Amino acid sequence: MKLRIQRLPHAMALPEYATLGAAGMDLLAAIPAAVTVAPAGRTLIPTGLRVAVPEGHELQVRPRSGLALKHGITLANTPGTIDSDYRGEIGVILLNTSTTAFVVEPGMRIAQAVLAPVLRAEWEEVDTLDETARGSGGFGSTGFGQNRQAS
Repeated sequence: MKLRIQRLPHAMALPEYATLGAAGMDLLAAIPAAVTVAPAGRTLIPTGLRVAVPEGHELQVRPRSGLALKHGITLANTPGTIDSDYRGEIGVILLNTSTTAFVVEPGMRIAQAVLAPVLRAEWEEVDTLDETARGSGGFGSTGFGQNRQAS
């Protein structure tokens, strides 16, 4: 599927898939100089890109697993959603979950974008719902992790 994309003057490059099997395209930091994200801090990093997402789709902005594992860097809203009617610059809200400051360098791969279909719901209000074996059981009700402590 072709996506229409506009590269703003401060953009580093267009998003690319790193491998043939990659689901996400890398988004780069379009910043003129390094930006430090303090421990437990967050900051908005521009990408220099505007996209026309096709109707019936969204562009999901997701964390990069390497940054999460090695540096504790994730996204404050994950996945972030770029709606089909949004035409502004894509920004990435980086969140530093570690106890060490993290430096974002110009052109650094900071997130990934995944194009996904969107189904729109139509609510049907009812007086009751059908019963299931699980019922209203919440976290831990299926037995997974009942003997594990949260970290």
